[in-house]
Amino acid sequence: MAIDFTVKDVMHKIQVKFIHAFLPEAKKAYYLKAVHQQELDIHGIASKADTYNISTSPKVIEEGLTVGLKLIEYLTADGYKIKTSLFNLRIRVPGEYDGFETHLPKEVSPAVRLQISAAFRKYLKEKVQVEFDGMDMSDGQIARVVDEATGLIDDVATIGNIITIYGSGLKVDGDEEHKDQQGVFFLPKAGVPIKAKIIAVNEPKTLKVLVPAELVEGAEYKIAVETMSSAKGGGALLKKPRDMRSEFMVTAVK
Repeated sequence: MAIDFTVKDVMHKIQVKFIHAFLPEAKKAYYLKAVHQQELDIHGIASKADTYNISTSPKVIEEGLTVGLKLIEYLTADGYKIKTSLFNLRIRVPGEYDGFETHLPKEVSPAVRLQISAAFRKYLKEKVQVEFDGMDMSDGQIARVVDEATGLIDDVATIGNIITIYGSGLKVDGDEEHKDQQGVFFLPKAGVPIKAKIIAVNEPKTLKVLVPAELVEGAEYKIAVETMSSAKGGGALLKKPRDMRSEFMVTAVK
């Protein structure tokens, strides 16, 4: 396997835009959001080999990544601490104990802690230039989805439990004529959108939603918010609904 490490001399440039702050603890009005390229899976990563002067066949890279990640999965689950040039992984068992337990509580299971490696943090600091590209002009946004049952972010939605959606311009409101169009929807890759029946918290920057029982375990869904409220606030209703969709998909779990 031959790799041309001259790629290490590349200076990366990423564009960022200002987006409205969406977390409750935010001390200023805006965050910076990277203007990402398209999402890449392992096949997509391998296909970029030529771009970064890596002479190994994309097929070999894809096969190696697939097998390597599977091996890391097995070894981490066996209790090994995994150290790579990009990240470190180790298993942990959450919770507090009296010292007399013989098994984990029913609701507790082992978890994995991921930490970016010092070498990669140094690489990002030295090799990435940030270009400011103005304001994100989106009419509201879904910025983050937290599954309250697991604590995972932008990853899963536990059926029958609460997810918290953070963003801006989220408040669900509308007139009687469009009431069926308003709400939070789970959009499958194919098929009919599923509407959340309960919105426990309905605020411009925060929605707390009960994940519908109709979701299929293991299926992936985008989150969509349909509302006639103005993203600028003030309580005024728009003449027609507006639509916000997550850039990511969450997997339904039980």
